[in-house]
Amino acid sequence: MSDIDSSRNDRLFLGGWALTAVVNSYLMYVLPGKETVPFHLVWIGLSVVYGLTTWRPIVMAAVLAAITLTTGYILVHHASVAAIGWEETTEVPLMAAVFGVMVWHVRRRQQMVAEVARLADVERRRADSQDRFIRLASHELRTPITIARGYTELVRAAADDPEIQEDTRIVLEELDRLAGITQRLVTLIQMDGPYHREMRDVDMVLAGVVRRWRPAANRQWSVRSTVGMASINQDRLEVALDCLLENSVKFTGPGDRIEVEGIGARDSWSIVVADSGTGISPERVEALSNAGVPPAPRGTFSGTGLGLAIVRAVVGSWGGSLRLTSEPDVGTTVSLVFPRFAAQQPPTDLAPAPQ
Repeated sequence: MSDIDSSRNDRLFLGGWALTAVVNSYLMYVLPGKETVPFHLVWIGLSVVYGLTTWRPIVMAAVLAAITLTTGYILVHHASVAAIGWEETTEVPLMAAVFGVMVWHVRRRQQMVAEVARLADVERRRADSQDRFIRLASHELRTPITIARGYTELVRAAADDPEIQEDTRIVLEELDRLAGITQRLVTLIQMDGPYHREMRDVDMVLAGVVRRWRPAANRQWSVRSTVGMASINQDRLEVALDCLLENSVKFTGPGDRIEVEGIGARDSWSIVVADSGTGISPERVEALSNAGVPPAPRGTFSGTGLGLAIVRAVVGSWGGSLRLTSEPDVGTTVSLVFPRFAAQQPPTDLAPAPQ
């Protein structure tokens, strides 16, 4: 329907311009010595209608030739009867040249716009394919993981050999880890989807998240917050906090400290998650700060880095920033800083806090 409307508009513009071009050409002919205004109106109208309509190259060339010959004949005729000087006839090739340059620039711009649209379409199809692949892979992985876990639990329940018990425990842990990675892939994809933000009590959200985690790990849990009301999406904030707390649990042992603190200010608010665990090496902190997912050192309990990617996506979409500091054998601190009334923005890069 839009193509039909566009074609109809093109015909209306061309018809209107053709009518005015005929009238102005007639005025040029019957007003020798006073043809400057109608002459320029013909060319101005041609430029305007060219910018508003779609022209095939052969049509554009034919119209340009017709206008050049018509106006050129009139000016030559007036010069031949001494109504104007011969030098004024040079306006015709000059105007044709100016119009030709304009056409060249317009066509270059159209080609660039078309190329940008093509690249955007390629990128969209690539993103759609990647999204579909990850979703299908995540879905296909869940069934064999569930089946493998069920059979492993049966073997573990039927075996009395301590060595088999230990082996099956390791298998179950790895299956749980694989299931967690699969779920995080799906969560990370969903971060690009639409969501709604509203004013919520951040203090209650932080307290609720920590309350859920207390029974999961024997740690010295602590939560305090003075943020109050802020514009958030509670589900996404809880997902980000779960990722940070899961990492803290991985890098700490029984009795270690895990603290969650919310800090409110007039124009911003922040969440600080700190632990007294094994910490992260400076090299890995730098790699994570550069938004990379470096391989974990041997002998650590580090994951894939998807959790931090999820946190970065949430923070960046709210116009905030993320700071990571860590010291081996001392602990790790992650700070999330948000504008209190932030508009949705593209994700920002992770940057380390100043030492």
